[in-house]
Amino acid sequence: MYQRQARGPEVLAEQVTLPFVCWRTRARIVHAPNCFLPLVRRGAGVVSIHDLAFEAYPDDFSTRTGTKYRWIAPRAARSAQRVLVGSRATADDLVARYGVDERKLRVIPYAPSLPVGDAPPPAWLADAAGGEAYLLAVGDLRAKKNLARVVAAWSALRAGGLIDHRLVIAGHGDVAALGLPAGAPLPDGLHVTGFLADAELDAVVRGAALVVHASLYEGFGLVVAEAMVRGTPVAIADATSLPEVAGGAAELFDPHDVDDLAAAILRGLEPARAAELRALGLARSQAFSWQATADATADVYRELL
Repeated sequence: MYQRQARGPEVLAEQVTLPFVCWRTRARIVHAPNCFLPLVRRGAGVVSIHDLAFEAYPDDFSTRTGTKYRWIAPRAARSAQRVLVGSRATADDLVARYGVDERKLRVIPYAPSLPVGDAPPPAWLADAAGGEAYLLAVGDLRAKKNLARVVAAWSALRAGGLIDHRLVIAGHGDVAALGLPAGAPLPDGLHVTGFLADAELDAVVRGAALVVHASLYEGFGLVVAEAMVRGTPVAIADATSLPEVAGGAAELFDPHDVDDLAAAILRGLEPARAAELRALGLARSQAFSWQATADATADVYRELL
């Protein structure tokens, strides 16, 4: 590891300072944990690429950030001796978009990171949910999270008298991403939290009747893993890595179809199915641990050495 001392753009530290440190220390391996592997380096290169959202949804990134990712990531992936990804879906995306050699890809799943607590829900949640059960969506308010369709499905179910659950969206950003009329107040029963500290987010996930994760693109889907480890039922988009992570422990829906999303919510709230999803999710969550992730990563280093 090294501390960046250089002034100026990050790319200078990543592509000039770090290679110099590797040369000076005679490093046999350099591992870049997020795309920006030195393209000229001493020793073997390992790069972690968590997803290619900057390719699939470029508008979710600033021009500067997106340009940097799109220029360096394909070159890093092609030049690396090993490319680590969190899911088979991301591995397939790298092969399809960048022509990365399948033989150097290693799928190493991630794991829940949010500490599981036992604190009661925060006071604001009781006020927001009005004492009623609630659905929960977690994620920044941006296009790929597909929150506008979640709001549309929930609104239709409420208007039809099929559910009386509130909808809590734990995330920050522009509420225009929710597909609501500009300047209009949030509908009754909809609460957008903004950023939440870990303890608050843990309590909100534990208290939800159902976590609805409609994201159109995820490299792993930590929201799914965090919900499952807490025994919270999950309904997820049948897209990219999400079904892979859930492993059969979630209701699936077409993320482009509001009616299908609404139907999955109803199935996930049905008491017998909700109990089944809790048990399946808890069992599935045991497949993920950071110790296993660390061990598999160390195996890659041994392989190269």
